Amino acid sequence: MAITNQKSAIDVMEERHSVRKYKQYEMPQADLDAILQATITAPSSWNLQHWKFLVVQSETQKQKLLPIGYNQQQIVDSSVTIAILGDLEANLNAEKVYGEVVNKGFMPPAVKDTLIGQINAAYTSNQLARDEAVMNSSLAAMQLMLAAKDKDYDSVPMGGFDRSAFIKEFNVPKRYIPVMLISIGKAAVEAHGTLRLPLDEVVTYETF
Repeated sequence: MAITNQKSAIDVMEERHSVRKYKQYEMPQADLDAILQATITAPSSWNLQHWKFLVVQSETQKQKLLPIGYNQQQIVDSSVTIAILGDLEANLNAEKVYGEVVNKGFMPPAVKDTLIGQINAAYTSNQLARDEAVMNSSLAAMQLMLAAKDKDYDSVPMGGFDRSAFIKEFNVPKRYIPVMLISIGKAAVEAHGTLRLPLDEVVTYETF
């Protein structure tokens, strides 16, 4: 039996670094689909899956995005740049999500109705809706970058872009809030070395 050197999840995490210089490389659709499929297994509050992904891969659309992204060259050099959008109306997913769970016999209808009532009540708060959209889509964003690395692609997250211009240029519905951009592709230059603070500076136990 052949022995394969299967990477662990921790290996992938440790190997992932932000890369800003990319080769010209056309990512096969099968790779992109596999990365996105892995991404949507990310956890989310109430399993509402508070995310939408806008994939920018054509040269025309990359050039539109470039000035919006403050001319960060990786936007046009990478294979794709994916905009991570948070869903401000994720509560509208509840009926579909929980309805299917009921249909499969995993939940009684009365429990579903109670949960959906609680969710809709919580979503009367605009602040909660925004916080949930950003938090949960960010979980998916990290999973996206790890999935990309597992498929031998590099990535870089970008929080610096003109969100208002992005919404206008790419016709983003009011339901969604732009959270970050992530460029993915084949590195032309390795990521530069970085420093991580030691655990004793970032971890405390039980209380401060």
